[in-house]
Amino acid sequence: MAEILLEVERLTKRFGGVIAADEISLAVPTGELHAIIGPNGAGKSTLISQLSGEVVPDSGRIRFDGREITNLPAYRRSRLGLARSFQVTTLFPDFSALDNIALSVQAHAGHSFRFWQNARDEPELREPAQAALARVGLIERASALVADLSHGERRQLEIAMALAARPRMLLLDEPMAGMGLEESARLLEMLRALKGSITVILIEHDIDAVFALADRISVLVYGRIIASGDPAAIRADPGVREAYLGEGAVDG
Repeated sequence: MAEILLEVERLTKRFGGVIAADEISLAVPTGELHAIIGPNGAGKSTLISQLSGEVVPDSGRIRFDGREITNLPAYRRSRLGLARSFQVTTLFPDFSALDNIALSVQAHAGHSFRFWQNARDEPELREPAQAALARVGLIERASALVADLSHGERRQLEIAMALAARPRMLLLDEPMAGMGLEESARLLEMLRALKGSITVILIEHDIDAVFALADRISVLVYGRIIASGDPAAIRADPGVREAYLGEGAVDG
């Protein structure tokens, strides 16, 4: 059995009278793709923000690779191997795809390269940037400006920027949001190719994609996990159907 990479114990977060995380407990083994699903307002983004360090929990514990990280800031978690993508892309539109990733490599490594003076030509930046682009299927778009990329390509690029830091765990917050069918299919295949090589926590509204990709699924409703198991178990769970999926929503 794979070792547990991320362990969450009774994580709780309130915003005023709203309980966004209600004693959430979760264990994610190394190499697993673990999906978090639930209706709007269930607390999914709050959970992933607590895992990445953008939001501090009111109580509970987070352990990563056996280390307590509950109170560590986001940049220190990143150095330990936690990388996150966001619902809204944060890219430099007037830079090329390769330049964007090179900046990410530079920032993560803490290099003193002077990027504005052709630091993009430094092998220490360029080579991992090219490798990350190839990993997400964008190597042929390396020189394209971000402003000229499609929405789906930008989402792929953002994931490549996270991968360039060589993380141990990737936190993906609705990577398929706003995509058409063709772009979603392309991203689905990219994520499938990543499976096993990196541990992933995936928040996604596209239920078909979730059931096609996930090793395990946790269902979050009103800040509480009501079920967690493999896709077959989640499909068959009557409580999940009643609270979220609805009868027939995942038939077939």
